[in-house]
Order: sequence, then C-alpha cells, then structure tokens
Amino acid sequence: MPQNGKTIIRHQPPAEPPSLPEELHPVLAGVFQVRDVSGGTDLEYSLRHLAPVQALKGIDQAVAVLQGALENETSILVIGDFDVDGATSTALAVRALRLMGAAEEEVDYLVPNRFTCGYGLTPEIVAIAVQRKPGLIITVDNGISSVAGVDAANVLDIPVLITDHHLPGEQLPSAAAIVNPNQPGDAFPSKNLAGVGVIFYLMVALRARLRESGWFARQGLDEPNLAELLDLVALGTVADVVPLDHNNRILVAQGLARIRSGRCCAGIQAIIEVAGRQQRELVAADLGFAVGPRLNAAGRLDDMSLGIECLLADDPARAGELAGELDRLNRERRGIESEMKAEALAIINELHMDESADLPVGLCLFSENWHQGVIGILASRIKERLHRPVIAFAPGEGDEIKGSARSVPGLHIRDALDAVAARHPGLLRKFGGHAMAAGLTLHREQLEPFRRAFDEEVRRHLAVEDLYGRIYSDGELQPEQMNMELAELIRSSGPWGQGFPEPLFDGVFDVVQRRIVGERHLKLVLKPLQDDAEFDAIAFNTVDSDWPDGVNRVQVAYRLDVNEFRNRRNLQLMLEHIQPL
Repeated sequence: MPQNGKTIIRHQPPAEPPSLPEELHPVLAGVFQVRDVSGGTDLEYSLRHLAPVQALKGIDQAVAVLQGALENETSILVIGDFDVDGATSTALAVRALRLMGAAEEEVDYLVPNRFTCGYGLTPEIVAIAVQRKPGLIITVDNGISSVAGVDAANVLDIPVLITDHHLPGEQLPSAAAIVNPNQPGDAFPSKNLAGVGVIFYLMVALRARLRESGWFARQGLDEPNLAELLDLVALGTVADVVPLDHNNRILVAQGLARIRSGRCCAGIQAIIEVAGRQQRELVAADLGFAVGPRLNAAGRLDDMSLGIECLLADDPARAGELAGELDRLNRERRGIESEMKAEALAIINELHMDESADLPVGLCLFSENWHQGVIGILASRIKERLHRPVIAFAPGEGDEIKGSARSVPGLHIRDALDAVAARHPGLLRKFGGHAMAAGLTLHREQLEPFRRAFDEEVRRHLAVEDLYGRIYSDGELQPEQMNMELAELIRSSGPWGQGFPEPLFDGVFDVVQRRIVGERHLKLVLKPLQDDAEFDAIAFNTVDSDWPDGVNRVQVAYRLDVNEFRNRRNLQLMLEHIQPL
C-alpha cells in the first residue's frame, strides 16, 4: 500500500539545548533545537551575516581575470549546466556582467545539450564554443572535473575561469582561476553553496574590486545593487536541493523576500503565474516543487536555453510566452515520467522481487524506452518507494548508457561510485555528483558487471535497518496547538528545505470523512482521539483503494499548512505519511 515500510521516529532534543530567544513559540523552540540552531543569530537572515567572500580560495585571482576582461572588452562566454542551478547561474552571470559594464554583445552563454555533449566543459563543447570566438570562458555550476575540456581550451589560447560547487576529483583542471568552496584548501565556512551561490559571491567580489579601482565612475555607471539578483540565487539554491545551512538560508530568505514583494525578474514572475502560485505568499517549497520543475523540464526534454532566455527576459509578455512553453514541457515530462515509473515497477515485479531481501540493496534499472532527461526523477521516485539507492539508466550515444543515481541516508553515492571505479578499473566511463545524487556513463555491455559491483559496494555501507523509510517527526501537537496562528508562524519562520526541514508532526486520528479528489489525492477529515476538534487533511498522490474494509483510525505524519481557496484561508494538514490502524 502507499507509504508502506516507513517508520516514524521522533527527534530527540539535544543534551545541552541552545540559547534561543525567549519570545519564540514553544513548538518552534523545540523545532529549532533539533535542527542545530546554535543561538539567536542562526535565525537572523540579514545579508550582513553572510560568510565573507574573501574566505573563498581563488577569489582574488578570479576577480583579476574578470576585471581584465572588462577593461579589455574581452568577449566572455558563460558555459552552464542543463538543470535549474545551471540555468540560474548562467542568467545571474550574464545579468551581473552586463550590470557592471560589459556590452551586451560581449557576454553570451552556451549550455551543453545533455543528449549530444553531456555534462560540463567537455572537449566537444569547447569545439562548439570556439565558433563564437570567446576571449574568456566562465563555467558556472560545472567545470571542476573538466580536465580534458580545459586542456582543449588552453590549446586554443582561451583562458577558463571555473566556478563550481561539485566535489573535485584527484586532478584539478589547469584553469586560469578556480572558485569552488569544495576544492582542497578552501576555508569558506559553508561548503553547501549551490553553483548560483558561488557565481553570486564572485560577482560581489568583482563589484568591490571595480569600486575600489574607480571603474564605475570612469564608465559613468551606477554601481549595481546585486541584491536584485537574489531571486535567481534563491531559486537555484532550493532547486538544487543543497543543504540549507545558515548561509544558504540567508540567501534564500532574501531572495524570497524580493520575489514576494514583486522585485523579481519577469521570468520568475511569469513561471509563478503559470504554476498557479500566489507570489505574495511564496515559500521555498514553491520554488522547489512549482517553479523549479518547469525550468528543469526545458533541460530534460529540449534545451535549457529556453529556460535561461525566460530568466533573462525583461519584457513581461516575452517572459509569459516562454513560461507557457516551459509549462507545456513540464506537462509532457510528467506524462513520460508516469509511463517510465509504471515500466520500472513492472520490471521489478517480473523479476519476482518485493521489498524483502530478494531485492538488491543497490538497485539498477534500465530500459531501451527510457528518456535520458527523466531518469533522475524516475530514480528518485523508485528510491522513495523502495527505500534504497537506485540508479536508472537510459540509452546514450552509440554503445553508451547514461545513469542517474539517487541515494538514501548512510550512503554517499558519489563516493560509492568512486569506490566501484577503483575496484573495477574501466567499468565506469565517467561519473560525478554529490552525496545524494550522481550521474554516470557506462558501456552497454558493462551494465551487468556494474549491477553486481554497485550492489556489493552498497552492502558495505547499508544494513537491513537502513532500508526502511524513516520519517522524522517533531512530535505530537495538542489539538489546541493545531491552529492557523502556528501554521502561519511556521510558514514565516523558514526558509525550510534540505537539511533544515519544515516541521513535521505525528499523531493518531479518527477518520470522520474520506474521499478521492482529482482522481489521485486522498481528502480526509480527521478528529484527534479524545477531542471533538476536526481538521481537513489531504494526502497527495495517495488513494485508499487498497485499505482494509472498515478503516476508521489512522496514524499520520503531517505538516500544518494554510490552504487558500476563493480568498478564504483555512488550516489544512498536509499528510506526508498515512497508515491505517
């Protein structure tokens, strides 16, 4: 049944609770205690609390490269990635450089096609880039592993400035400068910056250098307010699912504030409109689940340039046209994903596997019919269902297959792939990624050996108990605490996201009413035990057709949410887990 195999675990308060503001609501105080909030300043999201830019290794060298390019009117080509972080990073770099005096024709961008060029600054994308005659290449959200690509650019006398946040390999590229908080020897305190955060920091440092040198006065330019770009930083940071440490929460909170007040780029505003969200009420989850997927659809099914053009558009009508096309692509993506998920589950059933020990601990799935652009979402969906690391493969060029991996707590997926590559030289053609997500390429005939090697490696790290879904709860609320006041307070106390999850509560309730809405969502009215209060609740993508007869009591994990319908705001429980009792 839906959500089966999950266990609710309540957070335990720290042995030494931090010193938090006395005026905090007691429920929020408990929430913050278990989220490593060390004191009041961890809840202050002013830009003055950002980590200092000078802590980034290579920042001075990178700024010198950019300053020289501006002064010499060098043609600059930004090479991005085909996800939301890459798109926002690209748009931010182009917008910032133009704000600081680069002529429009001097700054261009190029995004590798995921189906022909693959990820990053490859020699193939350098061969395409050289046709535009750049004097400088800047990578955003990629490049730290592009040893061959940088070498190819160096042969052509094109310097490369790398900005990235991915984990580096054993060898760093021979670039003119590298800015990456995760490179060896970097002292920047937040290792969780997204790619868009890295390029934002670089542009802040560049502005300071140009100010000191008198550049803006000489050019007759107003010094740009780079806070105007924080809407892009917030979107890219949330969509890339990087941990929201204090530094990232500042960036996201500031960007959301600008979006809510209407001070965001026309493209983001247009996507919010086609997604049916209320801009003035937007929260981080809306960036992750409504705005981000529509941008991502361009990179998954077509060309991320469509998304970047939307983010660069200043004309609302043009932004609206592009946002409409992104929305259409997202609907198409959802249809493809649904078909692929059904086929993946059929493959598991055909192998007579269930959620028992028969199923590989590290699961690899492949179909000739799958779409490269959607396998990452597929891997995530199957991982959520089966509670184990999953790699979904689709056909690539020639004899290659492309894989997208998603992991569970306890397994660093990139390190696992690195270990497989070390034990089995030649098995992987290339790979890269993070702790929870990675991409890889294999020769088709290597799939079965890789399946065995991957499962063997995963079993080194995960025990049986790690293969059950865990839902971490902030405890049980009393009926009198389940109110609009607390829901609004939680909503305004974010941003919430990866590594800093929105409060989740649990409890046992009697079912007063239940019905299916929109064909696949379960709508309930729930009543706490030993209390007459009733609460509306909804469980998305959940049906009750497989429930036993006569179910009238459920255990749930839920978030307090505010549902706005026809200008009326009501409390609603958003059910993350539901188990009939």
